[in-house]
Amino acid sequence: MSRDPKLLSGGNPQIPKGYGEAPVRAYIAATPGWKREVVERLDGLITDAVPGVRKAVKWNSPLYGADDEGWFLSLHGFTRYVKVAFFRGTSLDPQPPVGSKTPETRYLHIFESEPLDEAQFTDWVRQASRLPGERM
Repeated sequence: MSRDPKLLSGGNPQIPKGYGEAPVRAYIAATPGWKREVVERLDGLITDAVPGVRKAVKWNSPLYGADDEGWFLSLHGFTRYVKVAFFRGTSLDPQPPVGSKTPETRYLHIFESEPLDEAQFTDWVRQASRLPGERM
């Protein structure tokens, strides 16, 4: 019997809820194909931009927080892209490009064929980490 994580629709790994580095590492390791490299790079950029960043996996998505008050960002794999959710995205300047049904949330969709603007992403991460976190 295989102990590999199950992949949900869109290829997002099903990882048990957990706090800290280990569940996020498990999520990255289980992410299939080109998205693994993207998620690993995003995790590294977030870790570098926010010293002491808190990490967790909930609802099969890595979450990142700057303090004990909540979370500022999550990642989630879909078939064609990796979605980055900035929970207070409407407060970022400039705002991430994709709107949400949730009033303050904005998304960044990262596709295999489009390079990531690492400087802009890192700036958004730093801005987001200074805003009130989302409680989940």
